[in-house]
Amino acid sequence: MVMRLGLFLLVFMLGLGLTLLTLAQDNPRYRDFLAKHYDATPQGRNDRYCESTMRRRHLTSPCKDINTFVHGNRHHITAICGDENGSPYGGNLRISTSPFQVTTCKLRGGSPRPPCQYRATRGSRNIVVGCENGLPVHLDESIFRP
Repeated sequence: MVMRLGLFLLVFMLGLGLTLLTLAQDNPRYRDFLAKHYDATPQGRNDRYCESTMRRRHLTSPCKDINTFVHGNRHHITAICGDENGSPYGGNLRISTSPFQVTTCKLRGGSPRPPCQYRATRGSRNIVVGCENGLPVHLDESIFRP
């Protein structure tokens, strides 16, 4: 009887873990965050990197004024939404407790119409995110200064 209960609890916990993982992957706002702001292994991190990555991520129709790409481990970014790598930062935002490598792409010129030309700024800084259900869904650009 005790063995069956233990087996039942094991199967239940595995199912719960898989359900939470599936929910995380199915969260459209989290997927959008990753598409707009996450690049694990960037190539170059210069103006050409910004122009090609912004175009490839469909952020150039119209030209987006500014966008920041966070580099590194996705788990460390997600951990900002918990106590493992984040702490409260006013309102519903959280700030990372460790710095991340980032590339900020800022539009050069005044036209919002393609072709879009960007100036890249590389750096390492703590990032501020908005979280939903334990996942980052918004990157707060306000703390990024070129």
